[in-house]
Amino acid sequence: MPRAPHPHVPSQVSADGKTRQEVARLLLEQGPMTAAVVAEQLGISPTAVRRHLDALLADGEAETRDAPRRGPRGRGRPAKLFLLTEPGRARFGHAYDDLAVSAIRFLAEHAGEDAVRAFAEQRVEKLVGPHRPAITGSSDPAARAEALATALSREGYAASTRQVGAPAPGQNVGAQLCQHHCPVAHVAAEFPQLCEAETEAFARLLGTHVQRLATIARGDSACTTHVPVTTGNPAHPEPGSTVPTGREARIPNGGKPA
Repeated sequence: MPRAPHPHVPSQVSADGKTRQEVARLLLEQGPMTAAVVAEQLGISPTAVRRHLDALLADGEAETRDAPRRGPRGRGRPAKLFLLTEPGRARFGHAYDDLAVSAIRFLAEHAGEDAVRAFAEQRVEKLVGPHRPAITGSSDPAARAEALATALSREGYAASTRQVGAPAPGQNVGAQLCQHHCPVAHVAAEFPQLCEAETEAFARLLGTHVQRLATIARGDSACTTHVPVTTGNPAHPEPGSTVPTGREARIPNGGKPA
C-alpha cells in the first residue's frame, strides 16, 4: 500500500524558506560572514546553516571568499566567508522603479514631453538595435515577428509568437507577438511613451503596421501586439497606424496572449 504523504511536509518547506530568508537577510545586513557566525547569530545548528548556505550558493544567490588570516599562517584551509550576490540582494527588492519614475518626472518637468519621448525612443533603439540584422533578414512579417520574439526573450521579455486567424476574404490574419514579462512595466504605467516608442520601433522592424492590443503596464497579463501578415499590407507603417493600444483594439481571438 502506498505510504501517505507526511502531514508536516508543507510546514517544513515553509519553515525552510523562512530560515533561508533569515540567513540571506543576515548576510545582507552584516556583510560577509562565516557559517559558524551565521549559526551563532541565528541560534541554529551549523549543519542547518550550511544546508541553507549551500542552497543559496547553488541558486547563485551567494558566493564565498577566503577569510583573512589573523596571526601566523596555520595548517588547513582558510575559513570561508559567505556573501550575497546581486541576485541574492534582489530577494529584498530594489528602489530602481521609483528612482526611474522620479528621474523621468524630473525630465518631463524641466525639459518637456518631447524630451521624454526622445528618451523612450533612444531606450528602445538600444534594446532592439543590436538585433536588427537578425530581425530584418527575412521579408516575411511573420518570420520577422518570430525573430523579434527571440531577440526580446534574450533581453528578458519572455516573448513568443503564434499565428492567429485563418486565410479568408476580409479576415484579419496575422501573427501575435506576446511579451510575458516587462522589466519597466511600473515605469510605463505612468509614462506610456515607453510603450508607444516600442510599438513604433516594432512596426519599423517588421515592415508593416502593427496594433498593440494589451500591455502589462495597463494591467493585462502580457504585452500583446498584432502583426498583420496578409498580402497587400503596406511595406512601411502608415503614420498613426501603431496607435491602438490596450483593450481598445481587438483581433479574432480576443487578444489572448500567445
